[in-house]
Amino acid sequence: MPYLGSEDAVRELRRALSNPNVQSDQLRYRNTVLKAIRLPSLVEYVEQPLAAGLRDRAACVRRVAVLGWAKLHNLQPDAEIDAAVVNELYGLLRDPDPVVMVNCLRALEEILKKEGGVAINKPITHHLLNRLKESDVWGQCEVLRILQRYHPQSEDELFDILSLLDASLVSPHPPVMAATLGLFLGLCSGLPAVSLAALERVRGPLLAACGSTSRETRFTALCHIQLLLRSLPGLMGAHYKRFFCGYAEPAYIKQRKMQVLVELVNDENVAMLLDELKGYCTDVNPETAQAAISAIGRIGRSYSDRCLEILTGLLGLKQEHITSAVVQTMCDLVWVCPQCSDTVCSALEGCEEMLQDSQGRQALLWLLAAYGERVSSAPYTLEGFIDRVRSEASLGVKMELLTTTMRLFLCRPSETQDMLGRLLHYCIEEEMDMCVRDQALLYYRLLHCGIEETHKVLHGQRSDPSLGVLIGRPAEPINQWAYSFNTLEPLRQAGVETEPASRGSPEHVTFDPKPNTDLSDTLNCSQIEKVNLGE
Repeated sequence: MPYLGSEDAVRELRRALSNPNVQSDQLRYRNTVLKAIRLPSLVEYVEQPLAAGLRDRAACVRRVAVLGWAKLHNLQPDAEIDAAVVNELYGLLRDPDPVVMVNCLRALEEILKKEGGVAINKPITHHLLNRLKESDVWGQCEVLRILQRYHPQSEDELFDILSLLDASLVSPHPPVMAATLGLFLGLCSGLPAVSLAALERVRGPLLAACGSTSRETRFTALCHIQLLLRSLPGLMGAHYKRFFCGYAEPAYIKQRKMQVLVELVNDENVAMLLDELKGYCTDVNPETAQAAISAIGRIGRSYSDRCLEILTGLLGLKQEHITSAVVQTMCDLVWVCPQCSDTVCSALEGCEEMLQDSQGRQALLWLLAAYGERVSSAPYTLEGFIDRVRSEASLGVKMELLTTTMRLFLCRPSETQDMLGRLLHYCIEEEMDMCVRDQALLYYRLLHCGIEETHKVLHGQRSDPSLGVLIGRPAEPINQWAYSFNTLEPLRQAGVETEPASRGSPEHVTFDPKPNTDLSDTLNCSQIEKVNLGE
């Protein structure tokens, strides 16, 4: 048979569509399907058969005819909307076949897109709700999604609608349950007590969804549970064991479960949760292990002593990815909990030998910049970095090294003066990257302004320890996140954790010299090496 776009095929379809002798349901269904084919050359031939299909006695023909009108409008989006067809589609919302009803909603949404979609009033709303159970899962979801545009006219009507939705709120089908809860939260935006009661009711279905055989369903349920925990931190507290990771689960589900466990920690379960997370730190998947270490660090903001004991013990394993993750976690932990700095400083000795990735080296350098005066081996560690700076491929490490050396020089000048001179000489005279070169020029010129001015610039205000507390945080109002429930927004935010935006030091300050500045006239190699940085 020739391809569909050929002239012979088009003529054959035209004859089939215009055949007045088609009687059987099967043939009428077949011809109605042919009318839905997206061929602009067939548009003039399909309008009359589609109109007849809307009134056909067979439900399967009406189903396809309704969608055929939506596709016809899609082929001619600028054509004038036929009011008679729209009225007939509105009338078919009361069709005895639930699929026809749902298809009418979908068709009207497409045809009336520029007008805001199908108009939802009180009679239509109550009719759709009363027939909700007749539709399949995705039909119910479609109806519930469209009903979010309806606003009850009175409080009595609101509670009547909520009563009709009550059974769907605990539906065994996760999509229906999520769509119903989304509608509940939208209707009850001014009734926080009703919204909280609805969240309590969906706890069971959500936990069941977390145990689904479908990985996608499990992941989606976990993402939405995190939304709910913003307003009800204790909603899943008694069921924290349901979020323990299974051996065969994929890494992305394990990581999401660990984020939920962090939100569920309290005085009663902290010991068991930390013991469970400690077991994940040696997972064969490096990403899972690093996520577990990060989770321990977040719990450490409220239970610092217990978590630091676990983190320092992990350093003894001498594994590259574990050491890097621990150092990065300690870096964030001391930023929000400065009282942990003594323990962290004592654990840094010898860590540089196991750090092979740039993120771990940057974290170590930041710790040395912040607490280098307490680490006895800090100058020797820095000297190793400076000796290898020519082979360093990471721009971030080089810029962090500049800041760390400068800050360590301010507190231990006699031990770092020579290495600072060598580093500035390399970065200004030999480094090819302009960001590193400009930062080195900034620091060099800053030193000529005096030690006091340099100290003011490089030693900013330290953090507030209360920023990192996890336990006892106030619950967010539901209306702050209700709009994103049952959407892709919770999945889009997957993996995003609340971490410090910056750590209080100008690591990446850049300086743009004047275009006409001649570097050879400003300074030279001998000037950098001979400048007395200590005075």
